[in-house]
Amino acid sequence: MAAGKEIRGKIKSVENTKKITKAMEMVAASKMRKAQDRMRAARPYSDKVRNIAANLGKANPEYTHAFMKVNDAKASGFIVVTTDKGLCGGMNTNVLRAVTNKLRDLQGEGQDSMAVAIGNKGLGFLNRVGAKVVSHVTQLGDTPHLDKLIGPVKVLLDAYAEGKVSAVYLCYTRFINTMKQEPVVEQLLPLSAAKLEAEAKASGNEHGWDYIYEPDAQAVIDDLLLRYVEALVYQAVAENMASEQSARMVAMKAATDNAGSVIGELKLVYNKTRQAAITKELSEIVSGAAAIGA
Repeated sequence: MAAGKEIRGKIKSVENTKKITKAMEMVAASKMRKAQDRMRAARPYSDKVRNIAANLGKANPEYTHAFMKVNDAKASGFIVVTTDKGLCGGMNTNVLRAVTNKLRDLQGEGQDSMAVAIGNKGLGFLNRVGAKVVSHVTQLGDTPHLDKLIGPVKVLLDAYAEGKVSAVYLCYTRFINTMKQEPVVEQLLPLSAAKLEAEAKASGNEHGWDYIYEPDAQAVIDDLLLRYVEALVYQAVAENMASEQSARMVAMKAATDNAGSVIGELKLVYNKTRQAAITKELSEIVSGAAAIGA
């Protein structure tokens, strides 16, 4: 029964793996609920700030912020948001594939690139492909904090304000529902005319807005656009965390189901092996008895 003992060992090993994946599934389900609540709470603020910034881009104030100016630099910036941990299906692979395609398109146009990595997986990928990583932040935990995010991102924003990059792209995974998350590569800076028109039509305000600034336009716009970038980066990280827990829960559920299937197949093989051994022993006993009787 050496083969049977080996199969029993395999069954025990897979059962232990199944317990781990089931526990990870339940933990991810618990964290997913909190991450979704945090993401949904941040959405109205980020949408409103985005709307106001879009209106500012269509207005003609006496002061134009550097984030609204179009640069002719031969480089682009990327803020790549990924997870710190794996075991969440193809989520990171999908967003990094989208980043790779965008990098390839820009390289075809003769553009260089620099990147800010948020998350271990994105940092490792960017280093492997030889991208220029100007700053990074990892180990964010389950709750994103602005004070950890803004410092690394500010390196890229300052480069745009100084005219060193022509555009800044925000790359993350947008949460749609528990079963679906989509990779997104959207332009953060500058405010593009097409995007502003689309947002104006979506809000039902196709005409331009203008504002009265107190104490002055420069102070208000500088502070507003800083909040604009903070809100979008925070929202991207919050969406990515909600997507991570959802993807991990689904992946661990699939792993648990697969472990159950493997255990069933191994038990069937074990029973067949055991039955064959019993049949062989019975045959030997019958043959021995027949030989003695003869």
